Amino acid sequence: MIYTGTVREIKKILVPIDGSPNSKRGLEMAITLARQCGATLTGLISIETPPVSELKGVGSVSKSVQQEAKGFLEEAKTASARKGIVFRSKLVHGNIGYNIIREAHSKDGPFDLVVVGSRGRSRTREAFFGSVSNYVVHESKVPVLVVK
Repeated sequence: MIYTGTVREIKKILVPIDGSPNSKRGLEMAITLARQCGATLTGLISIETPPVSELKGVGSVSKSVQQEAKGFLEEAKTASARKGIVFRSKLVHGNIGYNIIREAHSKDGPFDLVVVGSRGRSRTREAFFGSVSNYVVHESKVPVLVVK
């Protein structure tokens, strides 16, 4: 079978990051693709925000999570720079899957590709994909590459 449709040029890649091994593999794949296509990367970290009723006493935890997230983004930026890739970072709060989709379709985008690890740090486990990657695959209008 020969594909006769139009091939989309890949110039902007969104890569969600959470510090997990699969997230790091996703970043490595995104860097490889960016080099081959001459694309830029945007690393996205979404910090799940607890409901208001659970906010008591989590201020210091929130600060440590923010610091950890910023560390992941710095590592990703350094890894990208070593390969000559322009890397932008974005840190948001709220539902992780929703934020990935929102960013993929945003005015700053739309992105040409989303590269996501198959499982991250979430507690929910599904048969083949993590709950976030499964959500992104089914909700995105942008092509998604899932990296195991």
